[in-house]
This record gives sequence, structure tokens and C-alpha cells, in this order.
Amino acid sequence: MDGKIDTPTDTFIQVAEVWVPKDDVLVYAAGDTNGLGAFEEASRGTRFAKGEGLPGKAWAEARPVVLKGFDGSYFKRTEVAKEAGLSAAVAVPVFDGDTLKAVLVVLCGDDAERIGAIEVWTANRDGLLMLDDGYYGAAEEFAFVSQHTCFPRGQGLPGGVWAADAPILMRDLGSGYKFVRASAAGKAGLTSGIGLPVRVPGGTPYVLTLLSALGTPIARRFEVWAVKRGGKAVLIDGVCEREGALWRDDGDGTRAEAPKAEAWKGPVGQVLGTGLPVVQRGAGGLPAGYGAFVGLPSYGGGAMTHIVAWYI
Repeated sequence: MDGKIDTPTDTFIQVAEVWVPKDDVLVYAAGDTNGLGAFEEASRGTRFAKGEGLPGKAWAEARPVVLKGFDGSYFKRTEVAKEAGLSAAVAVPVFDGDTLKAVLVVLCGDDAERIGAIEVWTANRDGLLMLDDGYYGAAEEFAFVSQHTCFPRGQGLPGGVWAADAPILMRDLGSGYKFVRASAAGKAGLTSGIGLPVRVPGGTPYVLTLLSALGTPIARRFEVWAVKRGGKAVLIDGVCEREGALWRDDGDGTRAEAPKAEAWKGPVGQVLGTGLPVVQRGAGGLPAGYGAFVGLPSYGGGAMTHIVAWYI
């Protein structure tokens, strides 16, 4: 049975929002503002046309967008964000073919002690994945190493995701031989990470990586779900800070004992049912000891293929 986990308040990601298209603009659908009421109120009253603000830019450019610093930028909620202590944001569009389903926006605090990494990788003309942009908080050395690292298809976490065209979870980043930047990750205190493909119109490859540290975690629990026919999903990998490996299926994800989710049942089921990213705080159905959930779907071939979930 799951025991109690003290939910940390000093997380790397402070706010998560879901924006959905409605009548040619993006509107606020759901979010976890972690008690930042004024920022939530401002978000609920904001609309973004295509190309406007951070969500609108991710929509118009059909790619993940990292914004480090709001002053003088296209970010529309700068003043209320500054009052809330927010200083950087990443927008991740979710496309089904050419159709935008939603934009997930995560915002990070300006505390100089926060360590983590949210990275966007894309291919260059030489067929190597290069860092398009990233936010690292106080992990400056790791940021420098990342800016000067490239990945061929199949190498490291970004290259592995690119080759598999599927989410990949990595443990023990500071000592794992598969994580190319292990030495720098260990010095920064990064412990676990997940990478996922961001599929966009036109086929340009993008890989999003989320790397978590113990002190200011992105997540205390990561899960990767493979979506099957009939509105069901199967857990194919997962790791918990307390329990270690939750499940790992090195086969095809069909083993009878694998944990499963059904549409509309539980937080992962909400992603299956709505077809959209889901952000929840304090909702029923979360594993015991966790206070917040983010579920991000991925589409390919006209159907949802995977769900990446993380919990705090």
C-alpha cells in the first residue's frame, strides 16, 4: 500500500496550464497554479490568437517554445507573473496531424536555488539532434554542457526518443552509462528524466526532455503509458522516488499483469477520455501521497499513441 509522501512546495515547475482552441483563439481550459490565485485569475481572463503570446506562438510556429525572461518579450501576463515569482515558461503544442488539440504551458520560478531541466531538441542539417533551447534554473554547468552536446539518432535520451519515436524514461542520470551527460547531471543533482517526441505538422523532429532533481523536483513519479484500442492504456514504464521502478515492460506492452487505465477512470483515464493534456491538483484518483498530476498525450497516425504522466 502506498504510504504518505510529503508533497514538496519547492518544485521546479510552479504552474501548469492547458490552453485549447475555441473560435480561432486559445482559451484557458485547466491549470494548477499552486495557490497563485492572482495569476490564475489573469489566465482565465486571457485569450490568445494564433501567434499571440507564448501559447499562440507555439501554435503558429508548430513547435515547442522556451521563453527565459518575460520583460520586453511577447509574454502577455508579465506583471502578474513577476508578482507571482515566475520567470520562465515552456509551451508544448499537442497536434493530431495538422490539427491543434491543445497547448500545455509550464512556468518556472525565479528562485536561484531551483535546479532541473526542460529541454527542446531538434535535428540539424547533419542529421544530429542539437539543443534548440532549454531552461535549467541554477544548473548553469549542466546548461553549458547541453549547449555543446549533440546526439545522433539512438544515442542518449534525446537520440533514443528520436530513434524510437516514443517516450523513454531514464533513471540514475548521474551514474547511468546511457545518459551521455551523466557527469554534469550528477554534479547538478539531476536524478531522473523522461523524453518524448513532440510531433508537429511538417514532420520536423522535436524531442522534449524533463530532467528532475531531488531538491526541486519536476516530479516524484514518472509514468509512460502506451495507448491501445478501445480507449485503454497500458503502463509500460514508471519510476517513483520512494518505490523505485513501478513497472517496466521490455516487450510489446501486452503482458496480462501490466497496470491498465480506461477512459474517464482516474487521472490517466481523463487524458484518454478527453484526448487532451490534463492538469489536476488535489483531485480524487491520484496515487496515495501525491497532490498534483500532469498527463501529456502524444498522437501519431491519426490516434493517440502514448501518455506521459508525472506526479508531485
